[in-house]
Amino acid sequence: MNEFLISPAANSAPSVCIGLIKVFFFVIISILYGHNNNNNNNMGVIGATKVMTLNQTVVPALFAFGDSIIDPGNNNYLKTIVKCNFPPYGRNFIGGIPTGRFSNGRIPTDILADEILNIKKLLPAYLDPSLQLKDLLTGVSFASGGSGYDPLTSQVVSVLSLSDQLEMFKDVIRKIKAGVGESRAGMIVSKSIFLICLGSDDIANTYLTTPFRQPHYDITAYTDLMAESASSFIQDLYKEGARRIGVVSIPPIGCVPSQRTLSGDISRGCNEQGNQAAILFNSKLSSLLTSLNNKLPQATLLYLDIYNPLLTLIQNPATYGLEVANKGCCGTGNIEVSILCNPFTKQSCNDASTYLFWDSYHPSEKAYQLITHMVFDHKINNFF
Repeated sequence: MNEFLISPAANSAPSVCIGLIKVFFFVIISILYGHNNNNNNNMGVIGATKVMTLNQTVVPALFAFGDSIIDPGNNNYLKTIVKCNFPPYGRNFIGGIPTGRFSNGRIPTDILADEILNIKKLLPAYLDPSLQLKDLLTGVSFASGGSGYDPLTSQVVSVLSLSDQLEMFKDVIRKIKAGVGESRAGMIVSKSIFLICLGSDDIANTYLTTPFRQPHYDITAYTDLMAESASSFIQDLYKEGARRIGVVSIPPIGCVPSQRTLSGDISRGCNEQGNQAAILFNSKLSSLLTSLNNKLPQATLLYLDIYNPLLTLIQNPATYGLEVANKGCCGTGNIEVSILCNPFTKQSCNDASTYLFWDSYHPSEKAYQLITHMVFDHKINNFF
């Protein structure tokens, strides 16, 4: 597949624009990849009530690992362009502050920690220098926008890999042990919920957009690579004491606004190649978790399906109080994300709560709240 070439038959102005956009994304990622190599060489309706009243005796903390869906600002402290700590991001957050969350407001881990687990209002970024021991005791997020199961995914854009995130969690364990003792630290880790959410960037960016993997892997082999990485990471968490682990599936990535744009479809339909890749990986992830549940004593591993809830919102937005589902609120909504959605971006919507997507890749706070409850309201009790 010549992902970056413009078809001879598609010589209209829209097709030329699509081609230029693809070239732009390819060049940006290639520059980042080269820069990082140099650095390495140098060195609506749902969720009105809680499912159950959970307290910190039942679930003392929430620890999150993943990508931009649950990154509350770790990328603010990294040398990467995958950032969003500037307006209009965060315009509906507390105080209208852009915190580094890839949305207009709260993200799923905030909603899970507050509205479902009843632990705390917001799940903070581990790299936030203002964190104290009390924050660590109730959980943090190690997630980094642009990360993936494939180590190359994070390397290309200079963000935290899964192995980086694991090392940070080990550091947290050491700090908790030093602060409250080994016995209580062990209890906290064993009773906490661990959330893993990534994989979209592997498919949408590393596999479908860059030339680094397709020459060496077909999609079956590539999703095998992703699943093997997921398996290793889950078992590494288990070795560190984690017992309650939820793993989020990949969404219908071909239906996010940027992928509709990059597909070149003039009608802006979903990119079925991306969706089929997501379905393939999700089936492997589900089977993997079943296998690991049988292999790891006292572990509870839950497959958390986000594919179907998000697809439901995309296909039936009005049912959930949404009006626009095929483009984001920021700018034109077709391509703006991260640094392309910035204080100089024009034409942004007035009310993000009517949009399923905030930018061309990430849902709005309203959508996140709907999806989080759709996923967890009937699953959370399965951890116990």
